[in-house]
Amino acid sequence: MSWWGMNGLQGRLQEEGPDSAWSDEAKVRLIAEAGFDGINGFIPEPGLAPRWRKLLAEYGLSFSVNAYPASAADMADYLKQALAYGKDSIQHINAQVMTPFLTGDGAVRLLRDIRELSVTAGIPIYVETHRGTITQDLLRTAAYIEELVDLRLTIDFSHYVVAGEMRNPSSEAVALLHKLLRHTAAIHGRISNGEQVQVDIGPDGIHEMVPRFLDWWRIGMSHWRQTAGEHEAFPFVCELGPPPYAITADEYAGRTVEIADRWQQSLWLAQAARTIWRESVSAEKD
Repeated sequence: MSWWGMNGLQGRLQEEGPDSAWSDEAKVRLIAEAGFDGINGFIPEPGLAPRWRKLLAEYGLSFSVNAYPASAADMADYLKQALAYGKDSIQHINAQVMTPFLTGDGAVRLLRDIRELSVTAGIPIYVETHRGTITQDLLRTAAYIEELVDLRLTIDFSHYVVAGEMRNPSSEAVALLHKLLRHTAAIHGRISNGEQVQVDIGPDGIHEMVPRFLDWWRIGMSHWRQTAGEHEAFPFVCELGPPPYAITADEYAGRTVEIADRWQQSLWLAQAARTIWRESVSAEKD
């Protein structure tokens, strides 16, 4: 479960007041009791690190974190923080590389440097396919993997679907998306309809774009299994963000009211991910 995605859920799930009154432990307990296996969040402040390690251990949850480097130096500094928190306490780092206007050889060098820093530190770093970052363009990201055959990606195709208005992706777009799926290291679960980055999929995932995303996720999982180590776990993050990611109503009346139940849809996404994982494993065995 995305820690960021827990923002704004307090009023729906508890009777304890606003998010500011909702303790980290209450959130962690809810995530664990809902059946999630881990949390994707942020490196805690040094003074809070022992408490976070204790909470995660108590509830049996894995922990991955997000980084926003704009240079190799930024990534190196972040890795120092990660190592101080504990290398064995972090499953992986999800990196949004904040250089959307860096292209060509410079981008390839930066991505290669980040990969080398990851290997040296012994912490996996996966580069997210995300708008406003080094991977914002589907064409250029497909070109990167021609140069960087070991580039490991966090797949979030909601960004490409909305950026390219891919309600009905062309065969050319689908071919490029499938090319990226061969580099799947993790998946962020969110559905776009080509106009909004995060749509209301309904209580049972009935939105017309859901089958398309499930198929992409299934393919990514299959590619991941072909190279994964025996004891590796596949990270699938239910990442339904709060407003302005979430669609709202009455915004201009001085209120921000979400039209979807993000918590219930996060639970649905988790179950859907487990289902397509089991189905794809079974199909491969057959």
